[in-house]
Amino acid sequence: MTEVERQISIIKRRTAEIIEEEELRSKLKKGVPLRVKYGIDPTSPEIHLGHTVPIRKLKEFQDLGHTIFFLIGDFTARIGDPTGRKETRPMLTVEEIKKNMVRYQEQVGKILDLEKTKFVYNSEWLSALKLEDIIRLASVFTIAQILEREDFTTRYRAGQPIFFHEFLYPLLQGYDSVALKADVEIGATEQKFNLLAGRTIQEAMGQEKQVVITMPILVGTDGVQKMSKTYGNHIPIETTPEDMYGKIMSIVDEVMADYFSLLTSLDPQQYQEKIKTDPRSAKAWLAREIVREYFGEKTARKAEEEFDRVFRQKEVPENIPEFTLPEKEWPLSRLLVETGLASSNSEARRLITQKAVEIDGQPVTDPMVRLKPEDGQVIRVGKRRFVRLRATRG
Repeated sequence: MTEVERQISIIKRRTAEIIEEEELRSKLKKGVPLRVKYGIDPTSPEIHLGHTVPIRKLKEFQDLGHTIFFLIGDFTARIGDPTGRKETRPMLTVEEIKKNMVRYQEQVGKILDLEKTKFVYNSEWLSALKLEDIIRLASVFTIAQILEREDFTTRYRAGQPIFFHEFLYPLLQGYDSVALKADVEIGATEQKFNLLAGRTIQEAMGQEKQVVITMPILVGTDGVQKMSKTYGNHIPIETTPEDMYGKIMSIVDEVMADYFSLLTSLDPQQYQEKIKTDPRSAKAWLAREIVREYFGEKTARKAEEEFDRVFRQKEVPENIPEFTLPEKEWPLSRLLVETGLASSNSEARRLITQKAVEIDGQPVTDPMVRLKPEDGQVIRVGKRRFVRLRATRG
């Protein structure tokens, strides 16, 4: 196998689509490190496991000796990517964007070699564009082409507004590829329109077209929708090992193979049979592998032991938050709010009636019950939320 074919075989693994593979092969034959681009808008300070799917592909390119451009969309974040949206995204302030950018770099360092990663910000070139440049960009596409996007079509048919600045987003993302002279751009399958826009604009401006590599979208812990903080089904990489382990153990069995494939480097033959014969052990293996990658082997083992102690042996975790409250009678719903176990009295009452609340291991189902805090008393909500009460007298 030639070096080019070896690299092709690695790059093709776990991808959804390569446009076009022959173009990629031709670029690799030149023997020059490829300029590989991946862009992310800092719309939230958290990177979750879903984000890591394309970032892990970047790491493969990095290990193969290519140049990684991690593009922070500090300019395009002011517009908001309309991809997959049924409504207009809120426009972020400069302060919000700067704060999120710092967090992004810290988290990306858990996967990429930061010394070999070039962080770039598209405000460097997009803020310098003149009106004539924007007009030239806009002339590359027709309105009909833009409206072919499923998200725009859905909103148009539903009578929901589409603002003109949203039409500019794929054009500006495409221009990022021109500014970086990108050979390859990586993104999720839902980003395909934006990624292809880069090819179109590069060609219109006399550059060699970038190869587009789309990566599968990771389903969230609900097993239905894509992983997203918006849907509350995400697993952040900046969390505790115990939380990450527990959330992975909560995924449905049907998505386990995808998690193994997209979030670990294990060979499919290693886990596919295990999933069929012993799904519980397979999921524990999956959780341990993912936690190990971000926190190390020793911590992953400890997180597994803690999970087993709490969920299999029904014991209280070693380290749980403590709250000190006056020793008086409290409505239990109010107590849940005061300790942060519920966001409102109505949510607290709902949790109680749904049998999701325990006090010292005993279920409580009466939303009208009143409780007098005692030292060491433990309240549990759901499977993973605990608090220990401390009482003050006088």
